[in-house]
This record gives sequence, structure tokens and C-alpha cells, in this order.
Amino acid sequence: MLIMRHELLLVAITVILLLVEIFLPQDKKHKIILPAILLMALVTIIGFIPGPTGVLFGGMYGTSPLILLMKNILNIGVLIIFTQSVSWLKLEEQKEKIGEYFVILLSTLIGMDYMISSGDFLMFYLGLELATIPLATLAAFERFKEKSAEAGVKLIFTSALSSGILLYGLSMIYGTTGTVYFPEVSAAYASAPLQILAFIFFFAGMAFKISLVPFHLWAADVYEGAPINVTSYLSVISKGAAVFIFMIILYTVFNKIALMWRDVIYVISILTMTLGNLFAMRQRNIKRFLAFSSIAQAGFILLGIIGQSQLGMTTVVYFVLVYIFSNLGAFGVAAIISSKTGKESIDDYDGLYRTNPMLSLTMMLALFSLAGIPPVAGFFGKFFLFTAAAKQGMYILVFIAVLNTIISLYYYLLVVKAMFLNQSDRPITYFKSDVYTKLGLAMCIAGIIIIGFASPVYEFILKLSYGLY
Repeated sequence: MLIMRHELLLVAITVILLLVEIFLPQDKKHKIILPAILLMALVTIIGFIPGPTGVLFGGMYGTSPLILLMKNILNIGVLIIFTQSVSWLKLEEQKEKIGEYFVILLSTLIGMDYMISSGDFLMFYLGLELATIPLATLAAFERFKEKSAEAGVKLIFTSALSSGILLYGLSMIYGTTGTVYFPEVSAAYASAPLQILAFIFFFAGMAFKISLVPFHLWAADVYEGAPINVTSYLSVISKGAAVFIFMIILYTVFNKIALMWRDVIYVISILTMTLGNLFAMRQRNIKRFLAFSSIAQAGFILLGIIGQSQLGMTTVVYFVLVYIFSNLGAFGVAAIISSKTGKESIDDYDGLYRTNPMLSLTMMLALFSLAGIPPVAGFFGKFFLFTAAAKQGMYILVFIAVLNTIISLYYYLLVVKAMFLNQSDRPITYFKSDVYTKLGLAMCIAGIIIIGFASPVYEFILKLSYGLY
């Protein structure tokens, strides 16, 4: 059972937190925060200890060194989100729901782990739904706020629609191949019209989860309405898990129709990068701004997937790791400002450097990484993605991606300009961040700086990718 240790450990700490929540008095619910963070840190550390790999349940579940690394990357992101959520959870209106927040978050992570380790479409779909349904609860977590409740309703309805489309595609895959197991589907798959239609339905369902254009329309409204820490989870952890399994299925199940889906991804990548960037330029709310930024980043990720090689898989995993640190760094600063002041407009960031220099520097570093400015990790992440696409001879796509990088640099620098150059009569006043927030932001900064200069990280991922591709 050590093969399934990630999921079992997460289930164990979820049960522990539930028991702690039950026995804690109403006025001491905040005391669950430290055990939750420590237990998540323990799970993250244990995840990096080498262990057995293999398959269970007749091939429904399987792990490899690369899949274990994917789960560890998600664990790191969730640990950072746990630390960044503390100041928000300590607000008066959230104090009664602290335990629920951690339990629901862990429930979605368990679903994502099962989804990544799935060996057939049944396990994949069960994991997907276990990861998706609790997310609607998180989006509506601030139920006393109209926008949060609206975000939860929008997410559950659009998730139901996309899951229905996805499931219809899976039913056609089963109907044409007679199996749901990945290796058997791959062996039986061809270019029959019904199988192509099945793939289109599957692609549409997954494109919603990753918020690819034109399946992205839900993202901005849900991201803006949800609590900012939930928004960071949606844009980083949920998207990262969906990218991982999407890539695995494309490479292992639909490899015979690669010429077809590469053309589809080529077009979707251009649309996603371009529209995400153009809409991000128009945003003044920091959450909507980062929402469209994350949509654009999803377009860049497709460059690695379209590489369809060991190099492509390596670059995607590496970029998601960098993206987690970069995006959570930006969201972490936005979250602490929102919880302390209630301000979420970019205009409110005018003159922030004069009152809160460390937060400004952290935000600048995170935005530079998202923009791909050297020498931070985001530059190397995008460089490797471009390399993977160029290796396939897709120079026009790489050129368009470079142009989109320049566009993204413009709107990321608008936030930097607001913090460092703009004057404000009423700047955000100085405030002290709690130790948990400082720890979360410190992990983000360390990741952005160290991963950019630590080539062994990339080489380690490259070595592991031999075991899956």
C-alpha cells in the first residue's frame, strides 16, 4: 500500500483534522491552524522520500517516479496556500469555518492525486469529480458575500456542463474500443470519425478545467468572486493537476492521432496566449488581472505539450513548478493586502513601496518571473517551453509566443509601476504580516530564485521523464 502513500497520508491528516475540529471549543477553532500546516509539511517531506512504484487494482491506479514528483509539486503549492490563508482565516467572519477550509482543500487534493495516478478513464473521472465538486464549496466559502455565492453557483454549473461533455466523450471512447484502460484504449484507437468526435468532447472538457480559450469565460468571474486564497488554489493547484493528467493522456492514450491534436493545440495555444494577454491589460481588479494572466500562462504551457517528447514533458513539469512559486508569490501579496485592508484594485497599489517595501519587492519578483524576465526562474521556464516547440519545427508558434511575452511584460510592469513610481494621497498604510504569511512568501521567493539557477532541478525532471514517456 506504500504505492498509494500520498493519498493515504492525505486521507489520514484529513481525518485527524476532522477529529480536532469536532473536539475544539467554538472559541478555540483557530488552534487547528498550526496542526494543519505541520501535518501538511510532514506529508510534503515524506512525499520526497523514495518509495515503491507500480500499479494497483488491476491497472486502475499506478505511479512512477515522475508521477510522484507531480504530486510532490502539488503538495508544495498546497502547503504555501495553507500558510498564506492564515491571516484571512483569522478574520472574525471566518473563525467558525477554519477546520472546514482545510478539510475541503485536502479533499480536492486527494481527488487530484487519484486523477494523476489513474490508469483508466473510470479512475480518472472519479478523481476529477472528487477534485472539482469541493472547489465550488470553496468558491462560495464567504457565503455572506453575494459575489462569493455567485462564484460558487457559476463554478458548479459550468463544472457540471464540462463534466457532462467530458463523460459523453469517454462513453464514446468506451463504445468504440470496448475498454477504459489507457494501454488498451491506445492500442485500439484509430482515426474513425466517432473516435475523433470522442476526442473532441474529451478535449473540450479538459480545456474547461485548464481554462483554455474559448472555454475560459467562467474563470474571471469565479476568480474575482471567490476568496483570494481559493482563487490562488484554482489558478495554480487545480490547473497544474489538470495539465499533468491532460499531458499524460495525450501522450499515452491519444498518441496515434497526435497529428490531429497537435493542430488543435497549435490554434488553441495562440488564442489562449493572445486573448488572455489582451484582456489582462484591461483589468483593474487584481484578482481578475491574475485570472487572465493565468489564462495566458496556460497558453504558454501548451507549447511544451505540443512538443510531444521527453523534452516537452520535462518542460511542462518544470514550468508548472516555477508557475506555482511565481503565481502564489503574487497571490500571496494580494491576499495579505486584501485581508488587512480589503483593497483589491491595482490603483490601490499606488505608492505601496513607500509604505510596505518588502511586499512590493516580493510582488515585483513574482511578476518578473511570470513575465519571464531573466534571471528569475520564469525566464528559464518559458525558454524551455519555447525550445520544446522549436524542436518540432514550430517556429511561427514560438514567434507568436515571444510576441505575447512582450505584451505580458507591459501589463505586469503596470503593476510594478504603480507600486514603485506612482504617487498616492492615500497609500496602503504600513502593516505587519504574521509569521505564517512571511513563511509562505519566503518559500515563493526561494523557489523563484533558486530554481532559476539550479540546473539539477531541470535535469532531475528530465531523468524522471524517461520512466513515463
